[in-house]
Amino acid sequence: MIEVKDINKSFEDKQVLSGISATFYDGKTNLIIGLSGSGKTVLMKSMVGLVTPESGEILYDGRDLLRMDLKQKKELRKEIGMLFQGSALFDSETVLGNVMFPLTMFSTMTAAEMKERAEFCIERVNLKDANHKYPSELSGGMQKRVAIARAIALNPKYLFCDEPNSGLDPKTSILIDELLSDITHEYGITTIINTHDMNSVLGIGENILFVNKGRCGWVGTKDEIYSSGNEALDNFVFATRLFMEVKKVHDMKSAGFKV
Repeated sequence: MIEVKDINKSFEDKQVLSGISATFYDGKTNLIIGLSGSGKTVLMKSMVGLVTPESGEILYDGRDLLRMDLKQKKELRKEIGMLFQGSALFDSETVLGNVMFPLTMFSTMTAAEMKERAEFCIERVNLKDANHKYPSELSGGMQKRVAIARAIALNPKYLFCDEPNSGLDPKTSILIDELLSDITHEYGITTIINTHDMNSVLGIGENILFVNKGRCGWVGTKDEIYSSGNEALDNFVFATRLFMEVKKVHDMKSAGFKV
């Protein structure tokens, strides 16, 4: 479990996060949503140590990230998996090499053990025959699955995903959502997903934090989101859904369907 308590962060004279408190649970898909510029990305970066808040607490099972020394942070880093928005794969490395990378950096495994672990993770994301391929030979969805395999290579307790469906078609996005959800429940991971995708929210949103103007705007589940009574959340949700429906109609017309 990860808890953030009264987090405040500003850049120069702009307050980006104002007293945000939230809990992210083990074995659940915890989603952070909000408009662009709402502060959700800064919140996630604060939680993984890329940004340092002025005040507050970020507790990993009771251990405060903001009060750790370098050695403690390095130990915590071994427990964290990261799925970056653009997958961030190494073009010069094969799928196997990419997935082995965090093991070479942070584990004490032998070379044989690292290879075995990487192959297991690749198979877990349904890419068994892709070990020796390079990122340029893979589709966007396959690259994302390689990134997921790399993110879970160290068997993390905490998994952070930044816009995991960015650039993917709707069908592939659903597959990625289902894979993240399955892995979360299978291994009891505390998974935090930063997303704009309302299909993800309504599909796998077990614990949702809506960030509004740098504050905690609402917390709930996918089943509660439509009856929240929160005007800012409703504006965000329904505006996003409307855009998606308009795009769907446009795509169908472009494909020659009568709508």
